[in-house]
Amino acid sequence: MTSVKIDSVSKIIRRKKVLDSVSLEINSGKVIGFKGINGSGKTMLMRIVSGLIRPTEGKVFINEKQLHKDISFPESIGVFIENPAFLDAYSGFENLKILASIKKTAGEDRITEVLEQVGLGDAGKKKYRKYSLGMKQRLGIAAAVLEQPDIVILDEPTNSLDDSGVEMVKQIVLEQRDRGALVIISCHDAEILEELSDEIYTITEGRITDHIILGEKNDEDKDKI
Repeated sequence: MTSVKIDSVSKIIRRKKVLDSVSLEINSGKVIGFKGINGSGKTMLMRIVSGLIRPTEGKVFINEKQLHKDISFPESIGVFIENPAFLDAYSGFENLKILASIKKTAGEDRITEVLEQVGLGDAGKKKYRKYSLGMKQRLGIAAAVLEQPDIVILDEPTNSLDDSGVEMVKQIVLEQRDRGALVIISCHDAEILEELSDEIYTITEGRITDHIILGEKNDEDKDKI
């Protein structure tokens, strides 16, 4: 089981408190939704869990190991935060192959599989500089799940995607959860977020202001029938 514990985390940037004493504990096999308007702190919290940014105060533990003390980054994580960046002169396939060469846990067959899964297929042979915004979004999602990590973080993955792309995201999120990963996702579309999430944390001005366990809610609804 993978566990993430966020203990009284705050982040101050240019004297502004972006996160304010955030605490929560989440575990694998679930989709955890972060809900909030732009600037609420969702993306900052995702960056801190990823190890990309250090908190000003507080601690983050991944499987009881403290980030930036016991480990520099989570040991098994796939991240899609904001605009993905790849090498323009290389194809989608080649970009993923470069990423896969770091840990050597995903071979060419897996790269082909995940490109098909995100709807790129033959487009994986095209140079990244020729990708549309939606194609770039799809490649970023492919990179996040390529190595089937224990933690998958997806920040607004449905942006710039058509209806088929949104359905693709839903399928991937649920597939990652069902194989036992901890999936953390944010989405401006409340309906999509509720459809996918097992739990939703609402973040307002850097603080958690609500926590809904949708599984319990659904059980209560069934009892009323």
